Parts: sequence; structure tokens; C-alpha cells
Amino acid sequence: MKHKFLTFAAAAMMLTPQLATDVVAQESNPFLKPYTAKYEIPPFEEIKTEHFIPALKVGIEEQTKNLEAIVNNPEAPTFDNTIMPLENLSPILDRVVAVYYHYDNAMSSPEHAAIADEIVPMIMGASNEVMLNDALFQRIKSVYDNLGKMKLDAVQKRVVEKYYRRFAEQGAALSAEKKEELVKVNNELSKLFIQYNRNLLKATNDFFIVVYNEADLAGLPASSIGTAADEAKARNLDGLWVFTLHAPSRLPVLQYADNRGLREAMYKGYTTLATTGETSNIPVIEQIVALRAQKAAIMGFDNFAQMMTSRVMAGTPEAAEDLMMQVFTPATKRAAEEVKDMQAYVDARNGGFKIAPWDYYYYAEKVKKEKFNFDEADVRPYFELNNVVKGMFYVAERLFGIKFVEMPDAPKYMNEVTVYDVQDLKGNHVAVFMTDFFPRASKRQGAWMEQLQSAGLYADGMKRPIVYNVCNFTRPTADTPALLTLDEVETAFHEFGHALQGMLTQAKYKSLAGTNVDRDYVELCSQILEHWATEPEVLKQYAKHYQTGEVIPQDLIDKLNASGTFNQGFVSTELAGASILDLKWGRHDGKNVDVMGFEKKVADEIGMPDEITFRYRSPYFKHIFGDDGYASGYYTYIWAQVLEADAWELFMQKGIFDKKTAANFKKYIMESGDTEDPTVLFEKFRGHKPDAAALLRLRGFAE
Repeated sequence: MKHKFLTFAAAAMMLTPQLATDVVAQESNPFLKPYTAKYEIPPFEEIKTEHFIPALKVGIEEQTKNLEAIVNNPEAPTFDNTIMPLENLSPILDRVVAVYYHYDNAMSSPEHAAIADEIVPMIMGASNEVMLNDALFQRIKSVYDNLGKMKLDAVQKRVVEKYYRRFAEQGAALSAEKKEELVKVNNELSKLFIQYNRNLLKATNDFFIVVYNEADLAGLPASSIGTAADEAKARNLDGLWVFTLHAPSRLPVLQYADNRGLREAMYKGYTTLATTGETSNIPVIEQIVALRAQKAAIMGFDNFAQMMTSRVMAGTPEAAEDLMMQVFTPATKRAAEEVKDMQAYVDARNGGFKIAPWDYYYYAEKVKKEKFNFDEADVRPYFELNNVVKGMFYVAERLFGIKFVEMPDAPKYMNEVTVYDVQDLKGNHVAVFMTDFFPRASKRQGAWMEQLQSAGLYADGMKRPIVYNVCNFTRPTADTPALLTLDEVETAFHEFGHALQGMLTQAKYKSLAGTNVDRDYVELCSQILEHWATEPEVLKQYAKHYQTGEVIPQDLIDKLNASGTFNQGFVSTELAGASILDLKWGRHDGKNVDVMGFEKKVADEIGMPDEITFRYRSPYFKHIFGDDGYASGYYTYIWAQVLEADAWELFMQKGIFDKKTAANFKKYIMESGDTEDPTVLFEKFRGHKPDAAALLRLRGFAE
């Protein structure tokens, strides 16, 4: 690569000073030089906003050149001359796009946001150049059609099948006219996704509640009050308290604030997010739904949901919706019982009001305390973030034989990031793992796992992955360290499960490695890891009081586990409800879109309880309208819960650290990626097909 730029520089000096300047700029661009840090961690300290677009252009040029080499090859298409080059079509483009989208989600400065309108269409155009290239598709199809004649192993055949399916799904087999239509639709959608996410981020950051009277803070944990005071101080409102829509601020208000008006204000602020004014996502959604219907028609499907589910385990939107209703129906029945208990609690104290949605978290907590003598606030002092991380690492070492060694001098995109060298127990490098745990204005809500470098075979040999977890956990205050809620602890383990699948993969080819699996399979590893978070044996390893160092007492563990299925009616109803809403949106014909009216229609049709709202309403349902990642696929969380519930039953039968069970889970689930059909891999681990009844048993809806 260096030699290439030296050649360009020599030519430039014979042409114009401007060209010479451009080349110098390229040579100083960190994306265009070899990464010199250990394990090729990106040089974050050197990366500036102005580096992205020039590097992206070079990456696109590299892609075009390599693409031409494939399609113009006079030899008959083979795995080696057609499929393998696609695995590393443009290393420069890959590294730029990986960092760009990471920054877009976790470090979205105004300067970074300003380049989105230019850079996203460029990325989309680069994708179209490949995925809609007819000459390339014909070569892939030739390899696919001749698989029986080629001496390929089973994994290589799966790579070929995956590329063929991926290209066909992206429109490669369409006519030239339809390809042109598809490009237009995709380009429009990419712009709308940018607008949706921009609106959501701004609307989230714009909303806050100022509390002037300390008495209105009654019931709130000291840590939440301290965080609110810090937030107020940061806004030059010293002596007051500010609450935002970020989960560490919002959820304690809904769960613990005695002031019903404060709870209502927070609830309505959240559930009306991005619905009005300049940040309204309603007109954006109208256009997205219409364009998705158009896209499905171009691709030959009746609707968008049909198109998306045809690519995964579910097969049809009807099959996905049927499973959701199998969960939703018993969940709403349980939720009705939960509401009855809460209403009885209110009436016994002469409350004089009917349970409303903003009361659910609060009175669920009251009933839980009454039934189990357990308050989640009692365990929070034992969930100091650093100790929770130690607990995660303990589980990973016991189950999978890996350890985490901090790399204090590794490049970081900000000082709150921690970087680890993940090693096996012999000290061999397995992966790089990064954590970024706290909220900030530049970071979107939620929690996620992604990677800056995939594992697999590169032009210069095999490489191990660079994986990261990004979360929005409660920050430390002047008086307390970062003390997590139980939900935050489970979220930490959840995202760590995703990270482990990315880190442990042994798939040879990048397209099959790590989390590159069917959408309705990818949540298995994350959701099953949550179970270890609250297992007594694990809790005693990491749950230590932040002041005294005392290990969490057995009576608290007993109460925690006894209440394990409490409020599952609410949790399952809001999740299954949102999943059904997503599938219904995917089946919309795109005509006369009435966003809020459609939501109400779906809620009425399925019997959504008045006291419970969809887990995400459409204007802030980023999973399905922020991009296509989980569109007509949010159901996969519950689909995968069936898998993880069944898998977890085996661990419960054999022992949570049973060596044989853990080894098989590592081999068939964590390491295998997409090297075999996911149903086959699951059966190899479990010994039978997934049992949906396991989920109902786990949730306490069935014996």
C-alpha cells in the first residue's frame, strides 16, 4: 500500500500542486496506512472527521479495481477466483465503514453528523456496485450451479450458498430496469434512516425534567438523586435536579418515584418521543413504510415482512406471528393478574385511582416487596460495575477457558473505554474486547455489540476479531461508584454473550464467522448468558457491597431468585406486542399510512392491555426504522428465547458449569458461526429440535 501511494505522489508532482496536496493528505490519513498498534487496533487518536470521506473514496476505488479483476477473469468461475476475493474485496472500505458506523452510534459529534448526508449515499452506492453487478452474479451463480462438480468441503459449499442467497436477496437476479428502481428505493431509504436517527437523538437530548422541590424526589435511590444533581449542575442549574430520557435516569423515576405526577411526566415524555415538531419521525415512518412495500414488490414479494422472514429460520411472517401469539396470549393473562394485585395494593391504601401505564413499574415494585420481602434497591449496592465485569469474565473463564488482560496503552476513541487482550488459558491471543458503558449526548440509547474487525481469512492470513460492547449504564457520582440495577446487570451479561460469540468464533471465512448468522438465531448466545448473572454460585463471585466488600447474603439471593418470574406478564407482553407491531408494519401495503392510527389498530386487534404500551412505539422504534437490521425481525428476540430457554434447561439439568455441556455449547454454538444450518447446530448441542414449551416454563406460564 505504501508503494502505491509513493507512485501516485511521483506522478502528482509532474502534474499539479493540488494533486500533490491530495496525495500528501492521503498519506497522512490513518485509514490509508497500516495499523501499527498491537492486533491492528484502529489508531483512534489520529482519526479526524475529515479523514472519512477521502479514505472512503480510496476504498471505493480499491473495491472497483478488485471487482473488475473478478468479473474480467477469463478463467471459468471457481471458489478461489470468484468467491474468495469477495471475502476481502476492499480492506480499506471495510475499515472505514466499521469505524464510521461505530462513531455514528457512539460518538456522533455535530461534525460527524454533518458528513452523514454525503457518506451514507457513498456507502450505499458502493454496496450497490457489488450486489447489483450482473457479471459478478453470473459468476457466483456459475459456481453455485456447479457445486456438485467442484471439490469443495462442506464449509466452502456453505460460503458459496450464502453468497448466492445474499446476492439474490439483494436483487442481483433482477432485470436492469428493476435494479434501477431498487437502487432508487435503497438510496431514499438510506436518507430516511439518517433522518429518523437524527430526529430521535435530538428529541431524546432535548427532553428533560427539572425538579425544584427536594420533596418530589421521595422514593428515589440516592444514586439516582446524585446523578440528577450532577446533570443539573452540568446544565448550570446548581441546587436542582434534572432527569432525562436516558434509561439510567428514566427507569428509576418510573420504578421508585413516589410522586405520581413525576412518573406520569417521564412516561409521557418517553412515549411521545419524536412524535411532534421538527423532530417528529411520523412523516419519516410514512415514507419508510411506503418504500419498503415498493421494495418488496420489486423483489417479487407480497410484502416487506414476507421478504425479510423468507431469509431466516421463521420462513414466513405468519409463522413468526404465530409464535408471538403463543407467548402474548398467556403473557396478557398473567399481566391481568399482575394489574389486579397492584390495584388491590392501591385500593388497600385508599389510593383512589386506577392503575395507569406510568404506575406499572412503581406498583410492581411495591407488590414484589410485599410478596417476597424483596426490593431491587436492596441488591443494587452489590452490583458495582467493575465487579459485575469481573463476574462476566469469571463465567467466560469457567465456561469457555478464556481470560481478559487489560491493555491500558491500547488506542481508545475516548478515555472511558477499556480495552482487553482476550487470551486462552495458555496465553494465546483470542480477540480484542472493548467496553464503553456510560451514556453521553453523542451516544444513542440502548446497548449493543459490534466489531471493528471480523475474524477469518484475510489476504495476509488469519486474523482474530476486534469486538466491542457499548451500553448506557448508570454513571458514578461524587459519592458512589457506578451501581447497576438488576436490569443493567442482565443487559451487561446479554451484550457480553453477543461479544463472546464474536470473540470465540473458529469459522475460517469471514462471511460465516461470529454473529454472521440468521437474525432469529443471533440472540441465542446473548440471552442465555443472562441466566448466569443471577445464579447463586456466580453472584457470590462478583456481587460484593461497594462499601463493605461483603458478599451478597444468601437471603437476598433467595429472594432474588424467588421473584425471578415476577412481572413476567408485563415484560413478555410489551416485548411480544412490539414484535407483532413490527411484523404488522412489514405487512402494510404502504398506502395511506397513519402511524399512530395503525399502532392503535394493532393494539386493539391483539388485545394490548390498557396498562401496557408496546416496548417501543414506532417513532422511537430504532430497531426497525433506524435501519433494516431488525425490520420485520424484532420477533427474533422471542424466537431466540425459545432456543435459549431449551438450552438453559440442559445446563440446569447437568450443572451450570458442567464441562461437557459447556464444551458442546462452545463448539456448536459459540465457535461455529454460520458454518452449518442453525437448526442442525442447535440439535447437535441439545439433542432435539427446539421445544417452545421450554420458554413458557421458564417464564412461569406453564408447568
